[in-house]
Amino acid sequence: MVNNTAGQVITCKAAVAWGPGQPLVMEEILVDPPQKMEVRIKVLFTSICHTDLSAWKGENHSQRAYPRILGHEASGIVESVGEGVTDLKEGDHVIPIFNGECGECEYCRCERTNMCRDYGVNPMKKAMVADGGCRFRTKETGEPIFHFLNTSTFSEFTVIESACVVKVDPDFPLKKMAMLSCSVSTGVGAAWNTADVKAGSTVAIFGLGSVGLAVAAGARARGASKIIGVDINPAKFVKAQALGISDCINSKEHDTASHEEIKRLTGGGGVDYSFECTGNSAVLREAFLSTHLGWGLTVLLGVHPGPKMLPLHPMELFNGQQITASVFGGFKGKTHIPRFAEDCMHGAVNLEEFISQELPFEKINEAFQLLQGGESLRCLMHL
Repeated sequence: MVNNTAGQVITCKAAVAWGPGQPLVMEEILVDPPQKMEVRIKVLFTSICHTDLSAWKGENHSQRAYPRILGHEASGIVESVGEGVTDLKEGDHVIPIFNGECGECEYCRCERTNMCRDYGVNPMKKAMVADGGCRFRTKETGEPIFHFLNTSTFSEFTVIESACVVKVDPDFPLKKMAMLSCSVSTGVGAAWNTADVKAGSTVAIFGLGSVGLAVAAGARARGASKIIGVDINPAKFVKAQALGISDCINSKEHDTASHEEIKRLTGGGGVDYSFECTGNSAVLREAFLSTHLGWGLTVLLGVHPGPKMLPLHPMELFNGQQITASVFGGFKGKTHIPRFAEDCMHGAVNLEEFISQELPFEKINEAFQLLQGGESLRCLMHL
């Protein structure tokens, strides 16, 4: 197949955010060719994460930037590559990742972290590293359109730094691979890599969205004996139990705090591991208090938009409980995700279970409302 668009400006449809909380505008935009160490991708599938929802609402004022193309969970095919890109080529099946891996900086060379100095997750970043410019422009005036989380997938074509693009096996369905771009990798990785959940252990998960249920899938795969799910929306419990949750707690209905109910369900001691997936500091405290004295570990996964500090007294840590955070599940994207994709396709995690709805890209505002209303795990949009 001859590529007639390489090196050319592409006109395509994108869902553009023009202001906080305003409906995304489906419009034609201009997408420039990739520059040095960049890749232009034809996006085939994308979905909405709560991070997109928060950015769309403009909950963190310091991170606002408009016009902007949101979206960071997707899959597609490489349309063209820029100068210096050697590990990717036209036609490769790929997923974008918001937490990149250049493979060369001191962070990437360190086995103890999955952060990258230049291409790690950065919600403040709104342009490309190579020249500080944008690869998106409005069709009518040529006004720059800002990038988002290294990816900007709410567009038929996007330009991404090669450090934030992972090649996957072309035999793997791209529809399923999109789930590895954020939610499933983040949740399963938190259980496998960050917490290293052991067989026979007990787990509590606060927030039963896509990330929380991915934690459950990861804990189930590791052989956890009891997985307790906590949420304020009981409509999520049926799906949660299908994905491995053994006990569900509606925190709105209990007279006692969630951590007390969890301790009752675990014979008084608490769980070995808890995962906070809500971005709520009060919930984070409940998650911490639900863990066993002496060895309990709390993993923070929720994005906390406000300026609140950790809801803990330093002396509480002397009881032996620990707290840590997990970004992208501890996976080094380009190094680990291809193997994780293989594991999923061989049955370690059923990616199909995380797709709750499918819609055409033009109905993206409807997809946002489904997520905001708690009716969606992942609404997969076809471009």
